[in-house]
Amino acid sequence: MSNGLFRVPEPTNEPVLTYAPGTPERSSLQAALAIARSREVDLPMYIGDAEVRTDKKIAIHPPHDHHHLLGYYNEGDRSHVQMAIDAALAVKADWDALAWNERAAIFLKAADLVAGPYRARINAATMLGQSKNAFQAEIDSACELIDFLRFNVYYMAQIYASQPNSGAGVWNRMDHRPLEGFVFALTPFNFTAIAANLPTSAAMMGNVVVWKPSENQVYAAQVIMEVLKEAGLPAGVINLIYVDGPMAGDVIFSHPDFAGIHFTGSTPVFQTIWKTIGTNIARYKSYPRIVGETGGKDFVLVHQSADADVVCTALIRGAFEYQGQKCSAASRAYIPQSLWPAVKDGLIRELQTIKMGPVEDFENFVNAVISEKSFDKIAKYIDQAKKEAGVEIVAGGTCDKTQGYFIQPTVLRVDDPQYVTMCEELFGPVLSVYVYDDADYESVMAVIDKTSIYALTGSVLANDRYAIEKALAGLRNAAGNFYINDKPTGAVVGQQPFGGARGSGTNDKAGSALNLLRWVSPRTIKETFDPPRRYGYPFLNPEGSV
Repeated sequence: MSNGLFRVPEPTNEPVLTYAPGTPERSSLQAALAIARSREVDLPMYIGDAEVRTDKKIAIHPPHDHHHLLGYYNEGDRSHVQMAIDAALAVKADWDALAWNERAAIFLKAADLVAGPYRARINAATMLGQSKNAFQAEIDSACELIDFLRFNVYYMAQIYASQPNSGAGVWNRMDHRPLEGFVFALTPFNFTAIAANLPTSAAMMGNVVVWKPSENQVYAAQVIMEVLKEAGLPAGVINLIYVDGPMAGDVIFSHPDFAGIHFTGSTPVFQTIWKTIGTNIARYKSYPRIVGETGGKDFVLVHQSADADVVCTALIRGAFEYQGQKCSAASRAYIPQSLWPAVKDGLIRELQTIKMGPVEDFENFVNAVISEKSFDKIAKYIDQAKKEAGVEIVAGGTCDKTQGYFIQPTVLRVDDPQYVTMCEELFGPVLSVYVYDDADYESVMAVIDKTSIYALTGSVLANDRYAIEKALAGLRNAAGNFYINDKPTGAVVGQQPFGGARGSGTNDKAGSALNLLRWVSPRTIKETFDPPRRYGYPFLNPEGSV
């Protein structure tokens, strides 16, 4: 055993590589893409120390080229969910007892592996499996994933170092125990970094995990598991299963050792999970931790003092990067009448220069939406908008799924601020704009605040400082991440801890120590060095005695 108060490396955010023509990272990534497209994979589940394959093979296709076969994943059933729980609980005692610095070393090594030999491969897997361009993959599956691992180790050390004061003759200590049982990580398709962070943040704090990724993210999830195994993560600490979501929930939420869920996904699913946990609350050994980041209907409020070019850039990047499939994506904008003509012209002009197509062509800014189901849903909203008298198609509006699930970046101007695309989460490349009278700047804030159930991200664009201050106050509860003169996307680990309230989740701020605190159950220890030998206190002595 090593003795020492260990200090972990001070984390810094991973530099974002450019992938510009002629750079070595561009060549490496293109080679990784070519290799991935040239072969078919057979992705197993990882349960305990076994790679589990089944008779049910599910095909994996790039969303931008759904005729091409990347390979298959092995779908499990109820028995595999139970196997994963058993495997996790079997190693819980050993993982809990492992010194925290040994756990830290595993995840720090994993970060270095992603930063180095796995960088091109995990970016290529994200690009092909989730249809992200090179830059979107880099900021996600490389940089943000690395940042989560390194910063979370740093936050873990801070949590363990946070200790109570001690009075004379007493030593008070705080033992940050992992939860009693197993944690269920249910992860989304849109961010490889989130898919990695949800199981690893809980595991880092000494918990054992059953991890079910989205069926549309399994291609990159495989790479995450390979990284963790090479980094030295013991078998059974994180168990990766590919099963039907409701089936997994039925087994997991009925288990007495269920200790918590780390979730990113839709609001209706999260609400169903919460209700199920509440119904089963008497079954559990302890009250489960429920941590979730769900939907968003994220806004951009523009003041008349804003610069039109700044507004256009923020809207295009905020609404259309990764096809709007970010829970933080700008999906509704409120623009003053005096600025709208310049903004409209700018949007039309800039959107005409944007190229859309497969990720393998690095000139494409926009790629495909994740699935046919998503395509059909978004296309239905656009088709309906074309028929509405109070809606103008400012730009885009074309949908084509012949080769891939491509939806042109679409801007709608609506007369009614309560029109359906201003209120409902579409999760696609559609931006709805409401043009308001300049004099209604403050009153439109009330409209923004009450339009949707969500409160994830939002931004204000203005050069007038009084206008900025009014927006900060008027929209205080409308967004958990608020941006001034920027798009409402792109939170960086360690810089902008991420999460929202209302219908957007529990606001436990991924990318900060606040999230890690949810995966421990503190025990306070008081040790008295010279304990009393009589029960009496001085106030009990009779009058006149000394």
